[in-house]
Amino acid sequence: MSKSYTSALLNLFTNLSKIPGLLLLTFFLSVALISITGRVSAQDKLSPDELFVKARKLAFDDKNYVEAIALTKQALKQSPDYADIRIFLGRLYTWTDKIDSARVEFKQVLEKNQGYEDVYLAYGSLEYWNNDSEKALSIVSEGIKYNERSEDLLLLKAKILNNLRRYEEASKTVNLLLKLNPGLTEARALSSQTGEFVSKNKIGVSYDYLYFDKQFDAPWHLGSIDYTRQTGIGSLTARVNIANRFKTNGTQFELDFYPRISDVFYAYVSAGYSGDVGVFPEYRTGFSLYANLPSAFEAEAGFRMLSFGEKTWIYTASVGKYYKSFWFNLRSFLTPSNSSVSQSVALNVRYYFGGADDYLSFGTGTGLSPDNPRNNLLYNNGNAYKLKSNNISIGYRKTIKTSNIISLKASLENQEYLKDTKGNQLELGIGFMKRF
Repeated sequence: MSKSYTSALLNLFTNLSKIPGLLLLTFFLSVALISITGRVSAQDKLSPDELFVKARKLAFDDKNYVEAIALTKQALKQSPDYADIRIFLGRLYTWTDKIDSARVEFKQVLEKNQGYEDVYLAYGSLEYWNNDSEKALSIVSEGIKYNERSEDLLLLKAKILNNLRRYEEASKTVNLLLKLNPGLTEARALSSQTGEFVSKNKIGVSYDYLYFDKQFDAPWHLGSIDYTRQTGIGSLTARVNIANRFKTNGTQFELDFYPRISDVFYAYVSAGYSGDVGVFPEYRTGFSLYANLPSAFEAEAGFRMLSFGEKTWIYTASVGKYYKSFWFNLRSFLTPSNSSVSQSVALNVRYYFGGADDYLSFGTGTGLSPDNPRNNLLYNNGNAYKLKSNNISIGYRKTIKTSNIISLKASLENQEYLKDTKGNQLELGIGFMKRF
C-alpha cells in the first residue's frame, strides 16, 4: 500500500470525523487502517527468501493458498528471476485450478533456466494430472536429458508411460530407477503393476511333489502347463493341471483373467472344471477386486467357490504394502456354515533383489486356502472348515536373460486331517516361465 494512498485515506477519515455521529466509526476505521498499514509495511521489509518461507507455511500448514499466492507475487516483484519462487507460484496455481496461469509461470522459468529439474517435475505433473499424458511425457523426457539420474523425473515418466499403456517402456524406466535406488517404495510398487504387461505372450510349466508322513501312503504329484496372452484390457491365462492323488490320475482345466478397469482398479476372474472329482473339484470359480491405493498399499476383496457336488463358498480379503525392497501381504479366508464361520490367515513377505520377478519369499499361516491346489480338496469334507493347520513356506524366483524365469519353493504344513489327528506335509516345487 503506497504512502500517498494511505495519506489520502487518513485525510478522508479526518473529514468524516467532523460529521456528527461518525466519530466512533472513524475511530474503528483508523485502528483498522493503522493495523493494515503496519502489517504491509512489515512485509515490505521482508526479503524474497523470508516471503517464500512464509508463503510455503501458509500453503502447507494452513492451506491458505490465496495469501500464499499474494506473498509469492510480492517476493517476485523484488526478485523476478528467482526460479524456485516462480515454480512455487506455478504449483499454487496448479493446486487452485488456475491451469493457464501455472503454465505461464513454468514456461517463464524454462526460458531462463533450461535444464532446471524442479520446473520439469512441476510442469510435467501439471499436464499429467490434467489428463494430457503425451504433453507431460514430452516435458519430463526433456528434463531427463539434463537430469539423467533424477529419481523424481524417472518415477513420473514411468507413471505417465503406464497411464499411456506403454508398458514395456514403463518397465524399462522403472528398472533403471530401481538400479539407482533399489529401496524406492513407489518404484517397487509400480514395477509390480507394469511387469505383467511387458510381454504379449508367456508360457509356463511347473511340478509339485507332496509327501505325507501319516495321512496318505503315497505322495501326490501335480504338474501344470499354462499360456498367458496380454490383451487390450488385461491378461488371459489358460491352464491345464494334471495330478496323481490317492494313486489316481486327474485333469483340470482353468481360465484366469485379470481385466484392468482403471489406473486404480483391476480384477481377478477365474473358472475351472474337472471331470475327475476327488482328484480335483468338479468346478471352481473366483472373483476379486483389487485397488492400488496411495502410499504403495493394495487392497483386495472377493470370493471363491469350490464344488464337489455341493458348493462351498469362501470369502477373502487382503491388504498389501510395498516398503522399500519388501512386499507384505496379509490375507484372510472366511468360510461360513450353518453353525459357525471358519477363518484362515496367511502372511506373505517378499524381498526383491532385482525386478518384479526377482525375489525371495517367506510365508506362514493357519487354516486352509482354496487358492492352494495342495490342500483345497479338504473342502470336500463337510467338516473341513473346522480342521486346523499351520504352515510355513519359502520361495525363490529369478529372471535369467530378461525373458526366462525360474522358481523354486518348499513348504511344511502340520495338518489336522481328522479330528484330533494331525500329520505333516512336505511340498517341493519347481517352475519355469518363458516370455516372448
